[in-house]
Amino acid sequence: MADIHPFRALRYDLQRVSADQVVTQPYDKITPAMQERYYTASPYNLVRIILGKREPEDAANNVYTRAAGFARQWRSEGILQHDASPSIYAYSQAFTAPSGAKFERRGFIALGRVEDYSAKVVYRHEQTLSKPKADRLDLLRATRAHYEQLFLLYEDSGEIDFLLTPKPGAKPTIDVADEYGVAHRVWQISDPAVIASVQHKMRDKKLVIADGHHRYETALNYRNECRAVAGAPPNPQAPYEFVMMTLVNMTDLGLLVLPTHRVVHSLTSFSVDDFQNASRAFFEVEDVDPAALDAAKATALLADRGRAGTALLAVTANRALLLHSPKAAGSQFLTSLSSRQRALDVVQLHKVLLEGVLKLSEESIRNQQNLSYLRDASEALDQVRKGAANIAFLMNACPVPEVRDVAFAGEVMPQKSTDFYPKLLSGLTAYALD
Repeated sequence: MADIHPFRALRYDLQRVSADQVVTQPYDKITPAMQERYYTASPYNLVRIILGKREPEDAANNVYTRAAGFARQWRSEGILQHDASPSIYAYSQAFTAPSGAKFERRGFIALGRVEDYSAKVVYRHEQTLSKPKADRLDLLRATRAHYEQLFLLYEDSGEIDFLLTPKPGAKPTIDVADEYGVAHRVWQISDPAVIASVQHKMRDKKLVIADGHHRYETALNYRNECRAVAGAPPNPQAPYEFVMMTLVNMTDLGLLVLPTHRVVHSLTSFSVDDFQNASRAFFEVEDVDPAALDAAKATALLADRGRAGTALLAVTANRALLLHSPKAAGSQFLTSLSSRQRALDVVQLHKVLLEGVLKLSEESIRNQQNLSYLRDASEALDQVRKGAANIAFLMNACPVPEVRDVAFAGEVMPQKSTDFYPKLLSGLTAYALD
């Protein structure tokens, strides 16, 4: 099933640059302030390739041609170099969760064959949007390299992690902390016997995309373009048939999913009383004392009520409502969905409340016209309390088994349904197609 290969990673020469000055968060998590900070950190910071600054653009000089130029320059200068031996790379992330608990998440970096979803090897769990895919495809065409990790999940009882566990005292090839205090460590593994064992054990695995849906589908689109140019039959070992992946066991105790809260803003008319009355047709609705509600209490309340099923917390400037125990009337908004999808809090929120009660269209939600997404519950509360938003919806995280079941059923969840924490760092390894 999963066809995994070692590769000669394109990596920064850490004798020439400091890792903490050149690595970044994934491109879609980089704010304008972060972009500016990365630019200042080093002339070789990866942001110049994965999310360059927009300047006056034309066909000969644009964000993609500049990215390709930086990539060529850095390779010619030896800033980026290929490893000597085909390898896979054990990857550890040690971090403190927002709750204060400490975790370590372990995985490995390798090449994986790009598969059509119909092959039932790689499964998605979220919808994608055309604009980000077009952007990433233009970048891939220009640079002919994958500079960021795709995050995929497999499932076993720990045999692969055991094979890749560094020996006591083994010094990591890369050891860097990011701006969130996450310790990222990478060990290069070139032993052919170990690599062969990992490949063998991965062959019966199905893979679920955790993060990187747009970039995976970009790799699919690029593969198809290259196949069309090359003609039939396809060469199964062509570089474009593979993409760089970080693979993590979905039973890993450090696999943490955080909730992504929804904040609705800029509605032309909004009444919390009208919202409450309309919502009562679809949920049990309880008033919560807004004066006593902070992020910690909201999280605890949701966790407690969520043990029995769906739980959502709707907060406005001076009201707080706990919505739970969906009623049969809500099924009118869920007719096209499976029972698995209907059971998801995020689906109840999007279909029943956002679309059904607040009358936001699917298109407006996709385009985030009246909707923003926030990881931090306190920030969501602050938005409504200072009058910058009409209503915030706080929610529990979607458990990994539910993500797996939806994906394996060939179904999808709304965008930003999951927030795997922490993110994979960009700039540890890259996969150049030539």
